[in-house]
Amino acid sequence: MNQEIKGQFPNNIQLFIKREDFLHPIISGNKFRKLKYNIQEAQKLGHTTWLTFGGAFSNHILAVAGAGAEVGCKTIGIIRGEELESKIHENPTLAKAQELGMQFHFVSRTAYRDKESSSFISYLQEKWGPFYLIPEGGTNDLAIKGCEEILTSEDKSYFTHIACAVGTGGTISGLINSSAEKQQLIGFSSLKGAFLSEVIRNFVVKTNWSISDAYHFGGYGKVTDELIQFLNSFYSQTAIPLDPVYTGKMVFGVLDLIEKGYFPPNAKILMIHTGGLQGIKGMNFALKNKNKETIQFE
Repeated sequence: MNQEIKGQFPNNIQLFIKREDFLHPIISGNKFRKLKYNIQEAQKLGHTTWLTFGGAFSNHILAVAGAGAEVGCKTIGIIRGEELESKIHENPTLAKAQELGMQFHFVSRTAYRDKESSSFISYLQEKWGPFYLIPEGGTNDLAIKGCEEILTSEDKSYFTHIACAVGTGGTISGLINSSAEKQQLIGFSSLKGAFLSEVIRNFVVKTNWSISDAYHFGGYGKVTDELIQFLNSFYSQTAIPLDPVYTGKMVFGVLDLIEKGYFPPNAKILMIHTGGLQGIKGMNFALKNKNKETIQFE
C-alpha cells in the first residue's frame, strides 16, 4: 500500500511511502522480493538446503531463516565476526534466526572478504554438503526479477520520482528496470563511497536514475544523534517506523532535498519502505550501551 505523508511541502509536491514492510512479519520488504524467485529456483533444482552470508544484525540472514522455516528447508548462515559465536543470546537477529532453525558458521572478517572465492565455496560444500547459494544481501538476477514487481502499473503512471535506499544495488536495479520512461529514480546509499553506480550498471540499461551518497551518516550501520532524533520525530508525526540503516536515511534525504528545492514543482514522489525493522532492537541495544537516545517504534 502507498501511504501519503501529510505535510506542507513547497511547490505542490506530493509525498508517499510504499509500505513494503507490511509484506511479511519476518521476510519483510525487499527481502521478500529478493527471495521469491531464488526460492523457486532452489526448489526447481531440488535443493533442500540454502546457504547465505551476513553480518550481526543482517535483515537478509533473518529473512532467509524465516523463509526456510516456512517452506521446510535447512538454512545455513555464514556470519561475519568470530566473536559473535559466544554472543548469540545478546543478538536479537541471530537469536531469532537460530530459533527459526538456521545453523551458523562464524568466520573472521578476513575470511569473510573471500567468501565468494571458489576455494571458500568448496570448503563450505565439504563442510555442509550440497546447498543452494544465496549471495550476501540476496542480490542476483533472480532477486532483481523479484524487485521489478515492487512498482504497480498505477505507480508507474502517477509518480514522477521513485526513491529508495541502496545497499547492494538489487532493489533499485529492479525498480529501474520496471520504471516508466518519464520517471526519475534516486537511490540513497547506506554506504560510503560512490562505487554502487558501477554495480547497478551491471543490471540495468536505462539511465533515468542517480545515486546520492550524501546521507549515509558515517557509513553502513552507522548512526548519529541527528538521525535518531529524526526517526523518532517522524514516527511521532506519522506512526511510520523507519529502520536506521536503510529506509530512515533515505526518508531523511528525500525530505532534505525537498527543503533544498531539488524536486521540480508538482513532483509526485514515492519512497520505498524496504522493511528491516527487526534491526531496530539490535541498534537500540548498542545505543543503550553508549547511553544514547534510542529509537522509539512501538
